[in-house]
Amino acid sequence: MMTELSAMILEHIRDVPDYPQPGVLFKDITPLLGDTRAFAAVVDELAGLFEVDKIVGIEARGFILAAPVAYQAGAGFVPVRKKGKLPAETLEESYDLEYGSATIEVHRDAFAPGERVLIVDDVLATGGTAEATVELLRRAGAQVVGVAVLMELAFLKGRERLQGVDTRSLVIV
Repeated sequence: MMTELSAMILEHIRDVPDYPQPGVLFKDITPLLGDTRAFAAVVDELAGLFEVDKIVGIEARGFILAAPVAYQAGAGFVPVRKKGKLPAETLEESYDLEYGSATIEVHRDAFAPGERVLIVDDVLATGGTAEATVELLRRAGAQVVGVAVLMELAFLKGRERLQGVDTRSLVIV
């Protein structure tokens, strides 16, 4: 059943065909980000899902959502970045992509042992990045309480890679 929030989100997501490559239908969230009411509603909803100490944002679009969610939730914000982008000592996790592999990092001292952490991102697609982030944060000493995304592309079955992790999507397409 579609809620008022999910309807508002879908009204503000633009489909861009053949981006970033032919055959891909890109879900552009910039119209949603540009609408004060819709953006605030998304931030408020994500901020109220879990009681946590820190919110983690996955580079790059995850930062756009995670930082205001952290502020609204009264939690700290921690960026998970591509390899080589963080200035201090890091932990890293590598994972496979559809065409190659990638490595993400977090500062080694980003979490106190057992801190409750929510991972926030814009889209859950194949789940590879989210799965790698969960593993990375656990190795860093965090207690991952969940993954929350604006939109889940159900046909890519990313949720299957997050077994045992409370995964919440504001919209599933």
